[in-house]
Amino acid sequence: MISAMKSWLDRLQMPHVLVVIAGLLVLAGLATHVVPAGEFDTVEREGRKVVVAGTYRPVAARAAGFMDLLTAPLRGLEKGATIIAFLIIVGGVFGIVQKSGTIDAGIFKVLKAFRGKELWIIPIFMTFFSLCGAVFGMSEETIPFISIFVPIALACGYDSITGFAIPFVASSIGFSAAMLNPFTVGVAQGIAGVPLFSGVGYRTLCWFAFTGLAIWFVMRHAAKVKKDPSASPVYERDHETRKHMAEAARHEKTMTAGHVAGLLMLAASLAVIVLGVVKLKWYMAEITGVFMAMGVLTGLACRMKVNDMAEAFQEGAASLVGAAIVVGFSQGMVVLATEGKIIDTLLNSMSAPLADLSRYASVVVMLCVQHVINIFVSSGSGQAALTVPIMAPLGDLLGISRQTTVLIFQFGNGFTDQLMPTNNTLIGCLALARLDWWTWVKWVFWMQVVFFVLNVLFLWGALATGF
Repeated sequence: MISAMKSWLDRLQMPHVLVVIAGLLVLAGLATHVVPAGEFDTVEREGRKVVVAGTYRPVAARAAGFMDLLTAPLRGLEKGATIIAFLIIVGGVFGIVQKSGTIDAGIFKVLKAFRGKELWIIPIFMTFFSLCGAVFGMSEETIPFISIFVPIALACGYDSITGFAIPFVASSIGFSAAMLNPFTVGVAQGIAGVPLFSGVGYRTLCWFAFTGLAIWFVMRHAAKVKKDPSASPVYERDHETRKHMAEAARHEKTMTAGHVAGLLMLAASLAVIVLGVVKLKWYMAEITGVFMAMGVLTGLACRMKVNDMAEAFQEGAASLVGAAIVVGFSQGMVVLATEGKIIDTLLNSMSAPLADLSRYASVVVMLCVQHVINIFVSSGSGQAALTVPIMAPLGDLLGISRQTTVLIFQFGNGFTDQLMPTNNTLIGCLALARLDWWTWVKWVFWMQVVFFVLNVLFLWGALATGF
């Protein structure tokens, strides 16, 4: 049955991701005419608005009109301006770095160090990225690494899906099954009234299981592609890139001092970003500034002309305009749902029937509710502020500990980010890897099915052990 369904998925042709998002945008607009408007009261807690459980009430409806639909993408672009600017600037910076030859030189160096042991690149770096997601909530910061690991994977004889999965899947898994992620675990436990970062032992067990499973999936795929490159779903697309890399390999036989300086600046920039995010609470603006400095200094170190740097930046930035438009459309859907005041109604409606279910059935439904809300509220801390104040007391009534309720939120907030076209990080990473959304979804689908089953098993384990 599984093989038959896989074959059906392979044959199924999906519309462009922009068409999918546009369809969701229209559905969100129509939903404002069907779903009653309502909202919860909110209180200010530690700088964020938190809903008050039991205060849901109907409010005056604001159904989306035809003009609202037409203007939603523009308002979505305004709402997502920061992430859009980040994507475009990072694309431009890596355009300079790529044109300088620094990336190619670094790849050849990595391949030389791992010659005959290329497969070890996957577990080593996936463990690193998963730890970054688990410890300091690495998410959007993953985007620049795609430009590094896709060519490394291709040079190792794998495919661009492998190179994409190493940083993106690993950091996403770490974020979703985190032990210490301050943006999900920290915020949710604070709202639920649970001691900060308590339950770290069970969460660490979850992290090991999910990270190990993700590494196995990616290594299995990489070994399959290494044995038969045509088995890759992106074989034809990667063929041209491999030709370019083979040409680069013939011309770039030695690493220049400029390349060494560029690689050192790249490593230093990433270290500064990690330090800034963890210690100084940096976000997009500061990270963008670091990358801008790195790009310009790398170009100068490699003796690029100023005009060549400008052209390379423009070409790199242009390659991500499509992703920026998708982000605008997806945020437009959120704008319509928020203005129509239907998000609180959906949450209230989905959580109400849980009182009639057993504890073991309830955690599954609560997990599914979190997945649905994740379509509209992808921010970890934002989703915690919206759902945990409702789910935590509801869990009390059902005999579900608040620690387990936080775990439900954590799983529901993170894992489906690897599928949702409304996830800005996914769209940005796909754009840099030059992968289309539907190709990625078909590849990652079965891994997500296994992850969901494992989500449920760990939640049932939490109930059984009194976590």
